[in-house]
Amino acid sequence: MTSRRSFLRTAGLGGAAVLASPAIVKAQAPIKWRFQTYAGAALGEHVTKPMVDFVNNAANGEMEIELFYADQIVPTGELFQALQRGTIDAVHSDDDSMASPTPLRQFGGYFPFATKHILDVPVLFNQYGLADIWRSEYEKVGVAWISAAGQDPCNFNTKKEITSVADLDGLKLYTFPTAGRFLAKFGVVPVSIPYEDAEVAVQTGELDGMAWSGITEDYTVGWADVTDHFLTNNISGAWIGSWFVNQQRWADLPEHLKQLVMAATQAGHTYRNQWYWGGEARLRARGDKLDLRTVPADEWAQVEDAAKEFWNEVAEEGELQEKIVGIFREYNEVINQAGPPYTNS
Repeated sequence: MTSRRSFLRTAGLGGAAVLASPAIVKAQAPIKWRFQTYAGAALGEHVTKPMVDFVNNAANGEMEIELFYADQIVPTGELFQALQRGTIDAVHSDDDSMASPTPLRQFGGYFPFATKHILDVPVLFNQYGLADIWRSEYEKVGVAWISAAGQDPCNFNTKKEITSVADLDGLKLYTFPTAGRFLAKFGVVPVSIPYEDAEVAVQTGELDGMAWSGITEDYTVGWADVTDHFLTNNISGAWIGSWFVNQQRWADLPEHLKQLVMAATQAGHTYRNQWYWGGEARLRARGDKLDLRTVPADEWAQVEDAAKEFWNEVAEEGELQEKIVGIFREYNEVINQAGPPYTNS
């Protein structure tokens, strides 16, 4: 029989072990990501930070994302290389600005007249097959593409008044690489500078304005304070931007945290949809900093016709380019047949 003394001694050791065990168990350190967006701080608060806040608030300490704004870790044009190296874990940008080393590069940002409204982008990716193409192409270069969404249209905010297509000739504009290549057909001089320098460049005369955004961004980032006119005609109805993660970092993420990141990303998309859609209407109707100007539709049609030629040029560059241009053509045929509100008229 076990003596009372030996029982107490055994129980005492067991109790000590139970009491001691919490002291030697360490909580697992959170997974930490460095995340850089193409946007400066004022814009990034609306286009990227909601997703980051969602993850940080819901991850229960298992994951922390540190957000960096435009050019804070590396210049925007070097984002892709930094993502491949693991210098940055995740990125929010368009393929064009981040110099994607894939045939998809020119289709990100503002591919001329590919879209008419913000919701065209998720439809193109989720219903017309662009998501499968983007996912596959980025797997080849060591990056996980996780989602794309639309944002604002590409209008013009300028110091000089634009009332005809001829007024574009000679304008020095801050714009996206592919948009600049297209606009050069009308005499626009594309200027490439860091995002945060654009406002000062207008003040010093280095720029005449921007073909970069809709009116919501113009007011949000301060560009409406240094330009005078807003052209309601655009060269694209919605920016095509994506969310990318270093392939290994994505593979290492536990499944439940992957689901959290995806849910946060979709929540961010929803926020941007209403923020831009409401902002574009309210600031056109009630904004007091920019005078609205419009080139007559029959004259602007020559810009739209030039886009069709541009599409043909791009489609001839390769089989993948031809496939993507074909998707844009198919979708535009559908919405043009559907008419308003899917079209602009």
